[in-house]
Amino acid sequence: MSVKVKRVYEDVEEGEGQRVFVERLWPRGISRQDERIGRWLKEIAPTDELRRWFHETGDFANFSKKYRRELAEREESRQALDELRSLLSEHGTITLVYASRDEEHNSAVVLKRVLEEGR
Repeated sequence: MSVKVKRVYEDVEEGEGQRVFVERLWPRGISRQDERIGRWLKEIAPTDELRRWFHETGDFANFSKKYRRELAEREESRQALDELRSLLSEHGTITLVYASRDEEHNSAVVLKRVLEEGR
């Protein structure tokens, strides 16, 4: 089983499995029928408050800790995480799709680590 991360604006490639957009806000310039987004699971995204805090501070280490806490404590986040685990089990590979320009410091990267640690 494998978890990948990819920016929504990149082309779809073979072997990406089930693609899941994991942001709370829909990406600019992408239609709702676009093949680059297979499924939208906005419940897994950080809360608006945490997202705004991260954009203001740029503190990825603390963002990661706070986001992990949200994933553990918020009911809708736990359910969405269970859904991602189910998709991973069903498809063998999932690609967490995100909109951020920063490929190393975003919520999808944290989510990938959480999923990999949970195996």
